[in-house]
Amino acid sequence: QVQLVESGGGLVQTGGSLRLSCAASGSTFSSYTVGWFRQAPGKEREFVAISWRGSGTKYADSVKGRFTISRDNAEKTVYLQMNSLKPEDTAIYYCAADKNFVVAASLYDYWGQGTQVTVSA
Repeated sequence: QVQLVESGGGLVQTGGSLRLSCAASGSTFSSYTVGWFRQAPGKEREFVAISWRGSGTKYADSVKGRFTISRDNAEKTVYLQMNSLKPEDTAIYYCAADKNFVVAASLYDYWGQGTQVTVSA
């Protein structure tokens, strides 16, 4: 069983930065795939970034070059550094984890509660 807790959300102006954290429990976290997703009001949850075993990462086109996913396996934490934020980045951000390599949100077994990110114009 893995429990995930996100933190780091908040209100920021356009062009600003935030770093989200996803703290996990579980002894085998280092082998898990961890993804960040977001959901804006009235929209479906969408993929943002993923980190898998080793140094593998993948980003949505909309955040590529602005967001960076990283992980500290010793601390069992995955980070999402968000730079050059835009109003369209406003959403609830969720982290998710799975013992397999998965990308689609529907395939993740474990989810955090989410953290709100609001980017003002």
